[in-house]
Amino acid sequence: MIAQRCSFIIILALLGTSAPAFAQTADGVWAGAIAVMGQDLGIMVKFTTSGTSTAATIDIPQQMALGMPLSKVRWAPPAVHFELPAGPGLAIFDGVVKGDSITGTFRQSGIKGTFHVGRLATALVPVPVVTKEPPPPYTEENITIRNGGVTLAGTLSVPPGDKPHPAIVMITGSGAQDRDEEVFGFKVFRTIADHLVRNGIAVLRCDDRGVGGSTGNLGNSTEEDLSGDALAAVSYLKGRRDIDPLGIGLFGHSEGGLIAPLAATRSHDVAFIVLMAGPAVRGDRLILYQIEEMMKGAGTSEDQIAAALASRKEMLAAVRSGKGWDAILMKNKQERAASLGALSAVQRASIDSAEFVDSTAEQEVRSEQSPWFVSFVQYDPVPALEGVTCPVLALFGEKDEQVPVSLNQAPMEEALRRSGTKDWHVAVVPGANHLFQSAGTGSPMEYSSLKKEFAPGFLGTVTTWIGDRTGLGHAAPR
Repeated sequence: MIAQRCSFIIILALLGTSAPAFAQTADGVWAGAIAVMGQDLGIMVKFTTSGTSTAATIDIPQQMALGMPLSKVRWAPPAVHFELPAGPGLAIFDGVVKGDSITGTFRQSGIKGTFHVGRLATALVPVPVVTKEPPPPYTEENITIRNGGVTLAGTLSVPPGDKPHPAIVMITGSGAQDRDEEVFGFKVFRTIADHLVRNGIAVLRCDDRGVGGSTGNLGNSTEEDLSGDALAAVSYLKGRRDIDPLGIGLFGHSEGGLIAPLAATRSHDVAFIVLMAGPAVRGDRLILYQIEEMMKGAGTSEDQIAAALASRKEMLAAVRSGKGWDAILMKNKQERAASLGALSAVQRASIDSAEFVDSTAEQEVRSEQSPWFVSFVQYDPVPALEGVTCPVLALFGEKDEQVPVSLNQAPMEEALRRSGTKDWHVAVVPGANHLFQSAGTGSPMEYSSLKKEFAPGFLGTVTTWIGDRTGLGHAAPR
Protein backbone atom coordinates (compact mmCIF):
# COMPACT_ATOMS: atom_id res chain seq x y z
CA MET A 1 0.00 0.00 0.00
CA ILE A 2 1.14 3.61 -0.30
CA ALA A 3 1.79 3.51 3.42
CA GLN A 4 5.10 1.87 2.55
CA ARG A 5 6.38 5.28 1.45
CA CYS A 6 4.08 7.80 3.13
CA SER A 7 2.79 8.52 6.61
CA PHE A 8 -0.74 7.38 5.90
CA ILE A 9 -2.51 4.36 4.42
CA ILE A 10 -4.33 4.54 1.11
CA ILE A 11 -5.78 1.58 -0.75
CA LEU A 12 -6.15 2.37 -4.40
CA ALA A 13 -8.19 0.80 -7.16
CA LEU A 14 -9.54 1.85 -10.49
CA LEU A 15 -12.13 1.02 -13.07
CA GLY A 16 -12.00 1.70 -16.77
CA THR A 17 -13.86 1.09 -19.96
CA SER A 18 -13.48 1.95 -23.60
CA ALA A 19 -15.54 4.19 -25.79
CA PRO A 20 -18.09 2.43 -27.96
CA ALA A 21 -15.90 3.16 -30.99
CA PHE A 22 -13.31 0.76 -29.59
CA ALA A 23 -15.43 -1.95 -27.98
CA GLN A 24 -18.83 -2.44 -26.45
CA THR A 25 -17.40 -3.89 -23.23
CA ALA A 26 -14.48 -3.20 -20.93
CA ASP A 27 -13.29 -6.81 -21.12
CA GLY A 28 -9.52 -7.23 -21.04
CA VAL A 29 -6.49 -5.86 -19.28
CA TRP A 30 -5.87 -2.13 -18.77
CA ALA A 31 -2.56 -0.72 -17.54
CA GLY A 32 -1.53 2.65 -16.21
CA ALA A 33 -0.73 4.46 -12.99
CA ILE A 34 -2.15 6.41 -10.11
CA ALA A 35 -0.52 9.76 -9.35
CA VAL A 36 -0.67 10.81 -5.71
CA MET A 37 1.44 13.23 -3.72
CA GLY A 38 4.10 13.45 -6.41
CA GLN A 39 4.42 9.68 -6.83
CA ASP A 40 3.22 7.23 -9.48
CA LEU A 41 1.93 3.79 -8.59
CA GLY A 42 1.71 1.27 -11.41
CA ILE A 43 -1.48 -0.75 -11.83
CA MET A 44 -3.10 -3.36 -14.05
CA VAL A 45 -6.86 -3.88 -14.14
CA LYS A 46 -8.71 -6.84 -15.58
CA PHE A 47 -12.38 -6.55 -16.56
CA THR A 48 -14.89 -9.32 -17.21
CA THR A 49 -18.42 -8.67 -18.45
CA SER A 50 -21.33 -10.99 -17.76
CA GLY A 51 -24.63 -9.93 -19.23
CA THR A 52 -25.16 -6.31 -18.24
CA SER A 53 -22.74 -6.34 -15.29
CA THR A 54 -18.97 -5.85 -15.25
CA ALA A 55 -16.60 -7.26 -12.64
CA ALA A 56 -13.05 -6.05 -12.22
CA THR A 57 -9.87 -6.80 -10.30
CA ILE A 58 -6.69 -4.80 -9.89
CA ASP A 59 -3.02 -5.68 -9.43
CA ILE A 60 -0.69 -3.24 -7.66
CA PRO A 61 2.68 -5.04 -7.91
CA GLN A 62 4.60 -2.46 -5.86
CA GLN A 63 2.32 -3.21 -2.94
CA MET A 64 2.28 -6.98 -3.45
CA ALA A 65 -1.49 -6.68 -4.01
CA LEU A 66 -2.85 -8.99 -6.67
CA GLY A 67 -6.42 -9.65 -7.82
CA MET A 68 -8.07 -7.07 -5.55
CA PRO A 69 -11.82 -6.99 -6.35
CA LEU A 70 -13.45 -3.67 -7.26
CA SER A 71 -16.99 -2.87 -6.14
CA LYS A 72 -19.88 -0.46 -6.83
CA VAL A 73 -18.88 -0.24 -10.48
CA ARG A 74 -20.88 2.11 -12.65
CA TRP A 75 -19.88 2.14 -16.31
CA ALA A 76 -21.86 4.64 -18.38
CA PRO A 77 -19.46 6.05 -21.00
CA PRO A 78 -18.18 8.65 -21.01
CA ALA A 79 -18.57 8.51 -17.21
CA VAL A 80 -16.98 5.85 -15.00
CA HIS A 81 -17.39 5.60 -11.23
CA PHE A 82 -16.51 3.10 -8.52
CA GLU A 83 -15.88 3.04 -4.78
CA LEU A 84 -13.65 0.96 -2.52
CA PRO A 85 -14.13 0.79 1.27
CA ALA A 86 -10.63 0.74 2.72
CA GLY A 87 -8.61 1.21 5.90
CA PRO A 88 -8.85 5.00 6.40
CA GLY A 89 -12.20 5.40 4.68
CA LEU A 90 -14.06 5.20 1.41
CA ALA A 91 -12.00 5.63 -1.78
CA ILE A 92 -14.04 7.29 -4.53
CA PHE A 93 -12.99 7.25 -8.19
CA ASP A 94 -14.54 9.17 -11.07
CA GLY A 95 -13.20 8.86 -14.60
CA VAL A 96 -13.91 9.86 -18.18
CA VAL A 97 -13.63 7.46 -21.12
CA LYS A 98 -11.94 8.80 -24.23
CA GLY A 99 -11.03 6.36 -26.97
CA ASP A 100 -8.84 3.62 -25.51
CA SER A 101 -8.03 5.45 -22.28
CA ILE A 102 -9.62 6.59 -19.07
CA THR A 103 -8.49 9.52 -16.96
CA GLY A 104 -9.98 10.69 -13.72
CA THR A 105 -9.66 11.66 -10.10
CA PHE A 106 -9.90 9.94 -6.76
CA ARG A 107 -10.24 11.10 -3.17
CA GLN A 108 -9.96 9.34 0.14
CA SER A 109 -9.72 10.78 3.64
CA GLY A 110 -8.74 14.16 2.27
CA ILE A 111 -6.12 12.76 -0.12
CA LYS A 112 -6.58 13.81 -3.74
CA GLY A 113 -4.97 12.38 -6.84
CA THR A 114 -5.46 11.39 -10.46
CA PHE A 115 -5.33 8.18 -12.43
CA HIS A 116 -4.96 7.18 -16.03
CA VAL A 117 -5.24 3.77 -17.66
CA GLY A 118 -5.19 2.44 -21.21
CA ARG A 119 -6.36 -0.78 -22.75
CA LEU A 120 -3.62 -3.25 -23.60
CA ALA A 121 -3.94 -4.91 -26.99
CA THR A 122 -4.28 -8.67 -26.57
CA ALA A 123 -1.07 -9.25 -28.49
CA LEU A 124 0.83 -7.08 -26.03
CA VAL A 125 -0.36 -8.87 -22.90
CA PRO A 126 2.24 -11.44 -21.89
CA VAL A 127 0.81 -14.91 -21.49
CA PRO A 128 2.34 -16.52 -18.42
CA VAL A 129 3.86 -19.94 -18.81
CA VAL A 130 2.01 -22.18 -16.41
CA THR A 131 3.46 -25.52 -15.43
CA LYS A 132 0.57 -27.74 -14.50
CA GLU A 133 1.32 -29.49 -11.24
CA PRO A 134 0.08 -33.04 -10.73
CA PRO A 135 -2.89 -33.34 -8.38
CA PRO A 136 -1.88 -33.87 -4.73
CA PRO A 137 -1.95 -37.42 -3.37
CA TYR A 138 -4.93 -36.61 -1.16
CA THR A 139 -8.47 -35.29 -1.45
CA GLU A 140 -9.57 -31.70 -0.88
CA GLU A 141 -13.15 -30.74 -0.13
CA ASN A 142 -14.75 -27.32 0.25
CA ILE A 143 -16.96 -27.31 3.34
CA THR A 144 -19.05 -24.92 5.43
CA ILE A 145 -19.48 -24.88 9.21
CA ARG A 146 -22.07 -23.08 11.33
CA ASN A 147 -21.31 -21.40 14.66
CA GLY A 148 -24.46 -19.64 15.77
CA GLY A 149 -25.30 -17.06 13.12
CA VAL A 150 -21.89 -17.27 11.46
CA THR A 151 -21.00 -19.52 8.52
CA LEU A 152 -17.35 -20.46 8.07
CA ALA A 153 -16.12 -21.60 4.67
CA GLY A 154 -13.04 -23.74 4.44
CA THR A 155 -11.06 -26.55 2.88
CA LEU A 156 -10.68 -30.02 4.37
CA SER A 157 -7.69 -31.99 3.10
CA VAL A 158 -7.72 -35.73 3.87
CA PRO A 159 -4.96 -38.31 3.31
CA PRO A 160 -5.72 -41.42 1.25
CA GLY A 161 -6.82 -44.65 2.94
CA ASP A 162 -9.89 -46.07 4.62
CA LYS A 163 -8.60 -45.81 8.20
CA PRO A 164 -9.85 -42.75 10.15
CA HIS A 165 -7.14 -40.11 10.25
CA PRO A 166 -5.98 -37.76 12.99
CA ALA A 167 -6.82 -34.17 12.12
CA ILE A 168 -5.94 -30.62 12.98
CA VAL A 169 -7.92 -27.35 12.82
CA MET A 170 -5.87 -24.32 11.76
CA ILE A 171 -6.48 -20.98 13.54
CA THR A 172 -5.12 -17.84 11.87
CA GLY A 173 -3.36 -14.85 13.38
CA SER A 174 -4.79 -11.35 13.81
CA GLY A 175 -6.26 -9.41 10.94
CA ALA A 176 -8.53 -10.56 8.15
CA GLN A 177 -6.94 -13.78 6.86
CA ASP A 178 -8.06 -16.27 4.25
CA ARG A 179 -7.82 -20.02 4.75
CA ASP A 180 -4.29 -20.06 3.30
CA GLU A 181 -3.13 -17.30 5.70
CA GLU A 182 -1.34 -15.74 2.73
CA VAL A 183 1.23 -13.05 3.56
CA PHE A 184 3.05 -11.36 0.66
CA GLY A 185 2.57 -14.41 -1.53
CA PHE A 186 3.63 -16.91 1.15
CA LYS A 187 0.69 -19.24 1.76
CA VAL A 188 1.57 -20.12 5.32
CA PHE A 189 -1.35 -22.41 6.18
CA ARG A 190 -1.62 -24.00 2.76
CA THR A 191 2.07 -24.97 2.90
CA ILE A 192 1.72 -26.43 6.40
CA ALA A 193 -1.46 -28.28 5.42
CA ASP A 194 0.13 -29.85 2.36
CA HIS A 195 3.02 -31.15 4.43
CA LEU A 196 0.82 -32.54 7.21
CA VAL A 197 -1.64 -34.26 4.87
CA ARG A 198 1.21 -35.93 2.98
CA ASN A 199 2.23 -37.34 6.35
CA GLY A 200 -1.16 -38.80 7.27
CA ILE A 201 -2.77 -35.88 9.14
CA ALA A 202 -6.02 -34.36 7.87
CA VAL A 203 -6.21 -30.55 7.96
CA LEU A 204 -9.18 -28.19 8.11
CA ARG A 205 -8.50 -24.51 7.47
CA CYS A 206 -11.18 -21.81 7.15
CA ASP A 207 -11.50 -18.22 6.01
CA ASP A 208 -11.79 -15.78 8.90
CA ARG A 209 -15.14 -14.18 9.68
CA GLY A 210 -16.08 -11.80 6.87
CA VAL A 211 -13.32 -13.08 4.58
CA GLY A 212 -13.72 -15.17 1.42
CA GLY A 213 -16.70 -17.45 1.81
CA SER A 214 -17.21 -16.83 5.53
CA THR A 215 -19.86 -14.54 7.01
CA GLY A 216 -19.69 -12.43 10.15
CA ASN A 217 -17.60 -9.46 11.22
CA LEU A 218 -14.10 -10.05 12.55
CA GLY A 219 -13.85 -6.59 14.10
CA ASN A 220 -16.91 -7.29 16.24
CA SER A 221 -15.59 -10.67 17.42
CA THR A 222 -13.84 -11.44 20.71
CA GLU A 223 -11.42 -14.18 21.75
CA GLU A 224 -14.42 -16.11 23.09
CA ASP A 225 -16.19 -15.86 19.73
CA LEU A 226 -13.15 -17.08 17.82
CA SER A 227 -12.56 -19.99 20.18
CA GLY A 228 -16.18 -20.95 19.49
CA ASP A 229 -15.40 -21.00 15.77
CA ALA A 230 -12.50 -23.38 16.42
CA LEU A 231 -14.67 -25.72 18.48
CA ALA A 232 -17.38 -25.67 15.80
CA ALA A 233 -14.72 -26.93 13.40
CA VAL A 234 -13.73 -29.67 15.86
CA SER A 235 -17.37 -30.70 16.20
CA TYR A 236 -17.69 -30.87 12.42
CA LEU A 237 -14.65 -33.15 12.15
CA LYS A 238 -15.97 -35.44 14.89
CA GLY A 239 -18.98 -36.19 12.73
CA ARG A 240 -16.95 -37.47 9.77
CA ARG A 241 -16.18 -41.14 9.25
CA ASP A 242 -12.78 -40.44 7.75
CA ILE A 243 -11.58 -38.58 10.87
CA ASP A 244 -10.47 -40.13 14.18
CA PRO A 245 -12.70 -38.41 16.77
CA LEU A 246 -10.06 -38.98 19.47
CA GLY A 247 -7.23 -37.47 17.43
CA ILE A 248 -8.41 -33.92 16.63
CA GLY A 249 -6.06 -31.08 17.57
CA LEU A 250 -5.74 -27.32 17.12
CA PHE A 251 -2.93 -25.39 15.41
CA GLY A 252 -2.81 -21.68 16.23
CA HIS A 253 -0.51 -19.07 14.71
CA SER A 254 0.11 -15.76 16.51
CA GLU A 255 -3.31 -14.67 17.84
CA GLY A 256 -4.45 -18.17 16.92
CA GLY A 257 -1.99 -19.25 19.62
CA LEU A 258 -4.23 -17.43 22.11
CA ILE A 259 -7.40 -19.00 20.75
CA ALA A 260 -6.19 -22.63 20.72
CA PRO A 261 -5.52 -22.95 24.50
CA LEU A 262 -8.77 -21.15 25.30
CA ALA A 263 -10.72 -23.54 23.07
CA ALA A 264 -8.91 -26.53 24.60
CA THR A 265 -10.05 -25.52 28.10
CA ARG A 266 -13.65 -25.39 26.87
CA SER A 267 -13.80 -28.88 25.34
CA HIS A 268 -12.43 -32.34 26.05
CA ASP A 269 -12.67 -33.05 22.33
CA VAL A 270 -9.35 -31.25 21.71
CA ALA A 271 -6.66 -33.96 21.77
CA PHE A 272 -3.59 -31.67 21.46
CA ILE A 273 -2.57 -28.14 20.51
CA VAL A 274 0.32 -26.69 18.50
CA LEU A 275 1.20 -23.03 19.10
CA MET A 276 3.16 -21.23 16.37
CA ALA A 277 4.39 -17.92 17.85
CA GLY A 278 1.59 -17.94 20.41
CA PRO A 279 1.69 -14.99 22.85
CA ALA A 280 2.04 -15.73 26.55
CA VAL A 281 1.51 -12.18 27.85
CA ARG A 282 -1.46 -9.81 27.84
CA GLY A 283 -2.18 -7.91 24.65
CA ASP A 284 -1.42 -4.43 25.99
CA ARG A 285 2.00 -5.54 27.21
CA LEU A 286 2.77 -7.14 23.85
CA ILE A 287 1.78 -3.98 21.94
CA LEU A 288 4.04 -1.74 24.03
CA TYR A 289 6.96 -4.15 23.73
CA GLN A 290 6.57 -4.32 19.96
CA ILE A 291 6.55 -0.53 19.65
CA GLU A 292 9.65 -0.11 21.78
CA GLU A 293 11.70 -2.83 20.12
CA MET A 294 10.79 -1.86 16.55
CA MET A 295 11.56 1.81 17.20
CA LYS A 296 14.90 0.88 18.73
CA GLY A 297 15.68 -1.27 15.70
CA ALA A 298 14.91 1.70 13.45
CA GLY A 299 17.37 3.91 15.33
CA THR A 300 14.70 6.13 16.87
CA SER A 301 15.84 8.48 19.64
CA GLU A 302 15.03 7.66 23.27
CA ASP A 303 12.89 10.80 23.59
CA GLN A 304 10.78 9.81 20.57
CA ILE A 305 10.38 6.27 21.89
CA ALA A 306 9.32 7.57 25.29
CA ALA A 307 6.77 9.90 23.70
CA ALA A 308 5.34 7.12 21.53
CA LEU A 309 5.04 4.75 24.49
CA ALA A 310 3.35 7.42 26.61
CA SER A 311 0.80 8.06 23.86
CA ARG A 312 0.04 4.36 23.44
CA LYS A 313 -0.29 3.87 27.20
CA GLU A 314 -2.95 6.60 27.26
CA MET A 315 -4.83 4.85 24.48
CA LEU A 316 -4.57 1.45 26.18
CA ALA A 317 -5.85 2.94 29.43
CA ALA A 318 -8.87 4.25 27.53
CA VAL A 319 -9.43 0.79 26.02
CA ARG A 320 -9.38 -0.83 29.46
CA SER A 321 -11.54 1.78 31.21
CA GLY A 322 -13.79 2.91 28.37
CA LYS A 323 -13.06 6.51 29.42
CA GLY A 324 -10.98 9.34 28.00
CA TRP A 325 -11.75 8.81 24.31
CA ASP A 326 -12.49 12.50 23.65
CA ALA A 327 -8.97 13.39 24.77
CA ILE A 328 -7.49 10.55 22.71
CA LEU A 329 -9.33 11.73 19.59
CA MET A 330 -8.14 15.30 20.08
CA LYS A 331 -4.55 14.12 20.50
CA ASN A 332 -4.81 11.95 17.40
CA LYS A 333 -5.94 14.95 15.39
CA GLN A 334 -3.06 17.04 16.71
CA GLU A 335 -0.59 14.32 15.73
CA ARG A 336 -2.08 14.02 12.24
CA ALA A 337 -1.93 17.78 11.76
CA ALA A 338 1.70 17.85 12.89
CA SER A 339 2.59 15.05 10.47
CA LEU A 340 1.49 17.23 7.56
CA GLY A 341 4.36 19.58 8.29
CA ALA A 342 6.86 16.88 7.31
CA LEU A 343 5.40 16.59 3.80
CA SER A 344 6.68 18.41 0.74
CA ALA A 345 4.77 21.29 -0.82
CA VAL A 346 3.66 19.01 -3.66
CA GLN A 347 2.35 16.42 -1.21
CA ARG A 348 0.54 18.99 0.93
CA ALA A 349 -1.14 20.41 -2.17
CA SER A 350 -2.71 16.97 -2.77
CA ILE A 351 -4.39 16.90 0.62
CA ASP A 352 -7.53 18.42 2.04
CA SER A 353 -5.90 18.94 5.42
CA ALA A 354 -9.08 19.21 7.50
CA GLU A 355 -10.68 16.10 6.00
CA PHE A 356 -7.45 14.12 6.26
CA VAL A 357 -6.92 15.00 9.93
CA ASP A 358 -10.53 14.32 10.96
CA SER A 359 -11.14 11.12 9.01
CA THR A 360 -7.85 9.35 9.81
CA ALA A 361 -7.96 10.27 13.50
CA GLU A 362 -11.58 9.14 13.83
CA GLN A 363 -10.91 5.90 11.98
CA GLU A 364 -8.07 5.06 14.37
CA VAL A 365 -10.28 5.62 17.40
CA ARG A 366 -13.05 3.47 15.91
CA SER A 367 -10.61 0.61 15.35
CA GLU A 368 -9.30 0.92 18.92
CA GLN A 369 -12.86 0.80 20.27
CA SER A 370 -13.79 -2.32 18.30
CA PRO A 371 -14.80 -5.40 20.31
CA TRP A 372 -11.90 -7.35 18.81
CA PHE A 373 -9.23 -4.82 19.82
CA VAL A 374 -10.69 -4.33 23.31
CA SER A 375 -10.73 -8.09 23.79
CA PHE A 376 -7.17 -8.52 22.50
CA VAL A 377 -5.76 -5.74 24.68
CA GLN A 378 -7.28 -7.15 27.86
CA TYR A 379 -6.93 -10.86 27.18
CA ASP A 380 -4.43 -12.64 29.42
CA PRO A 381 -3.43 -16.01 27.92
CA VAL A 382 -1.95 -17.40 31.15
CA PRO A 383 -5.18 -18.73 32.77
CA ALA A 384 -6.04 -20.71 29.63
CA LEU A 385 -2.49 -22.06 29.35
CA GLU A 386 -2.60 -23.10 32.99
CA GLY A 387 -5.96 -24.79 32.39
CA VAL A 388 -4.79 -26.95 29.48
CA THR A 389 -4.80 -30.72 30.09
CA CYS A 390 -3.90 -31.99 26.60
CA PRO A 391 -0.38 -32.20 25.05
CA VAL A 392 1.10 -28.85 23.94
CA LEU A 393 3.85 -27.97 21.46
CA ALA A 394 4.84 -24.28 21.56
CA LEU A 395 7.31 -22.98 18.96
CA PHE A 396 8.86 -19.52 18.72
CA GLY A 397 10.96 -17.90 16.01
CA GLU A 398 14.36 -16.76 17.21
CA LYS A 399 14.10 -13.46 15.28
CA ASP A 400 10.36 -12.88 15.65
CA GLU A 401 9.69 -9.16 16.25
CA GLN A 402 5.92 -9.54 16.65
CA VAL A 403 5.81 -12.22 19.36
CA PRO A 404 9.40 -11.97 20.65
CA VAL A 405 11.05 -14.92 22.35
CA SER A 406 12.51 -12.68 25.05
CA LEU A 407 9.04 -11.61 26.18
CA ASN A 408 7.01 -14.79 25.68
CA GLN A 409 9.10 -17.94 26.13
CA ALA A 410 9.57 -17.78 29.91
CA PRO A 411 5.89 -16.97 30.68
CA MET A 412 4.84 -19.78 28.33
CA GLU A 413 7.03 -22.31 30.12
CA GLU A 414 5.96 -21.10 33.56
CA ALA A 415 2.27 -21.37 32.68
CA LEU A 416 2.64 -24.86 31.21
CA ARG A 417 4.55 -26.05 34.29
CA ARG A 418 1.49 -25.08 36.35
CA SER A 419 -0.97 -26.57 33.85
CA GLY A 420 -2.81 -29.85 33.94
CA THR A 421 -0.64 -31.47 31.27
CA LYS A 422 2.70 -33.14 31.76
CA ASP A 423 3.20 -33.49 28.01
CA TRP A 424 4.43 -30.12 26.80
CA HIS A 425 7.42 -28.88 24.86
CA VAL A 426 8.63 -25.33 24.13
CA ALA A 427 11.31 -24.74 21.50
CA VAL A 428 12.86 -21.90 19.50
CA VAL A 429 13.42 -22.28 15.74
CA PRO A 430 16.85 -20.79 14.91
CA GLY A 431 16.89 -17.79 12.57
CA ALA A 432 13.10 -17.77 12.10
CA ASN A 433 10.81 -14.74 11.95
CA HIS A 434 7.12 -14.49 12.89
CA LEU A 435 6.15 -16.51 9.79
CA PHE A 436 8.92 -19.02 10.57
CA GLN A 437 10.91 -18.13 7.47
CA SER A 438 14.69 -17.95 7.67
CA ALA A 439 15.20 -14.22 8.19
CA GLY A 440 17.88 -11.55 8.27
CA THR A 441 16.60 -9.18 10.93
CA GLY A 442 13.15 -10.66 11.54
CA SER A 443 11.47 -7.35 10.71
CA PRO A 444 8.05 -7.50 9.00
CA MET A 445 9.59 -5.24 6.34
CA GLU A 446 11.52 -8.28 5.10
CA TYR A 447 8.50 -10.53 4.57
CA SER A 448 7.94 -9.70 0.92
CA SER A 449 11.56 -10.35 -0.07
CA LEU A 450 12.14 -13.68 1.68
CA LYS A 451 11.81 -17.13 0.14
CA LYS A 452 8.29 -18.52 0.37
CA GLU A 453 9.38 -21.45 2.52
CA PHE A 454 9.81 -22.36 6.17
CA ALA A 455 13.04 -22.39 8.13
CA PRO A 456 14.80 -25.79 8.20
CA GLY A 457 13.36 -28.20 10.73
CA PHE A 458 10.07 -26.40 11.41
CA LEU A 459 7.73 -28.65 9.41
CA GLY A 460 9.54 -31.80 10.47
CA THR A 461 9.29 -30.88 14.16
CA VAL A 462 5.55 -30.24 13.93
CA THR A 463 4.81 -33.37 11.92
CA THR A 464 6.85 -35.71 14.12
CA TRP A 465 5.39 -34.30 17.33
CA ILE A 466 1.80 -34.71 16.12
CA GLY A 467 2.56 -38.18 14.73
CA ASP A 468 3.92 -39.33 18.09
CA ARG A 469 0.71 -38.28 19.82
CA THR A 470 -1.76 -39.67 17.31
CA GLY A 471 -0.38 -43.14 16.68
CA LEU A 472 1.38 -42.34 13.41
CA GLY A 473 4.81 -43.06 14.89
CA HIS A 474 8.16 -41.62 13.90
CA ALA A 475 7.76 -41.96 10.14
CA ALA A 476 10.23 -39.68 8.40
CA PRO A 477 8.36 -36.51 7.30
CA ARG A 478 8.01 -36.18 3.55
